[in-house]
Amino acid sequence: MPVSAQFFTAVGDYLDRERPPVDHDQLFVVLRGPTRGRPFSADGLDEILDGVRKRAGLAKLTCHQLRHTCLTRLREAGMALEAVQAQAGHRSIESTRIYIHLANSWLVEQYLQASAAIDADRAGS
Repeated sequence: MPVSAQFFTAVGDYLDRERPPVDHDQLFVVLRGPTRGRPFSADGLDEILDGVRKRAGLAKLTCHQLRHTCLTRLREAGMALEAVQAQAGHRSIESTRIYIHLANSWLVEQYLQASAAIDADRAGS
């Protein structure tokens, strides 16, 4: 699985600055409260997301929504739809298409680029 170099920098910073000493091999751990240093759980992630949701004033925020956002941003950044499909682990490209929620501004930009390429091709003919 490809991983951004920025991820390793962020994990290194986390290990150096935030993660408390532990007696197990789990990477992500609880940082505050009575379970500090214990392995991070799915329930813990839900609790963090709930806090973020409240602070941001959002009605809903889920890990699944973040997955949709990540895949959409990859596509908007130029990743081929087939590559996004592979990254998502989808069997069908149709599933990937459902996942992606492209911004109107991105669609306009794509149209203008294609239109300019068509115009340049006509001018060259």
